Amino acid sequence: MTSSPPKIAAIVPCYNEETAIGQVIADLRGAVPEMTIFVYDNNSSDETARIAAEAGAVVRRESIKGKGNVVRRAFADVDADVYVLIDGDDTYAAADLPAMIEALLSGPYDHVLGVRRQTTDGAYRPGHELGNRGFNWFVSSVFNSPVNDMLSGYRVFSRRFVKSFPALSREFEIETELTVHAMSLRVPQIEVPVGFKDRPAGSESKLRTYHDGFRILSLIVGLIRHERPMLFYGLIGALLAIIGIVIGLPVVVEFVETGLVPRLPTAVLALGITILAFLSWMIGLVLDGVLKARRELSRLNYLTYAAPTM
Repeated sequence: MTSSPPKIAAIVPCYNEETAIGQVIADLRGAVPEMTIFVYDNNSSDETARIAAEAGAVVRRESIKGKGNVVRRAFADVDADVYVLIDGDDTYAAADLPAMIEALLSGPYDHVLGVRRQTTDGAYRPGHELGNRGFNWFVSSVFNSPVNDMLSGYRVFSRRFVKSFPALSREFEIETELTVHAMSLRVPQIEVPVGFKDRPAGSESKLRTYHDGFRILSLIVGLIRHERPMLFYGLIGALLAIIGIVIGLPVVVEFVETGLVPRLPTAVLALGITILAFLSWMIGLVLDGVLKARRELSRLNYLTYAAPTM
């Protein structure tokens, strides 16, 4: 008895990509002919939707702006065994997709990350590569799991990854959330090098270096607070304890020497800060217990779906 081939779906978020979307669809169809291509038009003001439809893609519209909103909608709507996420700006090499799908199915893995390798000069905007490396190092260190291109928009997922992913991000922070979800759930994953080139003429990047960089950093801090509460609140508690000791130690020394507390406000302040330190540690302990329960639930939800197969 032979099993049927896996159903593969590509999700292509788009906003004003009329100069690139036709080529992206053609390249994807050439790389994996049996794949269904879903183009999610995110309020484009140009001819992106029309061109995508004429090229044979299934075109859907997400009216709430932001790539994270598109991914959230697509992951809920699209039913497949293998999911491909790729930007619609024609910067990623579709020719590398068969190798990524093969890696997912042969593992089997739940997450294949396309690690970008420049094939043209200027593919990375100034500061983007440096910022990406910094985020990679920071997240790898905090979550004890190495990642070499956490901001890549080229990934392949299993069904059980997609259907267990909460998708809370609204904009370009979605890649960070995908990466941290894989680390937190400890799903089997692998990285595959992929070609990365400059955007076609007439196409502009939607990523705002500083604005989106700060949003990504803010998301990382928030994810640390939710996914590593003992680390987050433990460090805050330690910092408060140090401040309390520095402020209160002279008062204690003076009390030991004279039996008096002439600087009562300072003593009260030191005591208050020390109490806050203990409260921070208690919050970390409570949230760590909540985290374990939440991860157990996420794991059980993840296990309700079968592993990807050839």
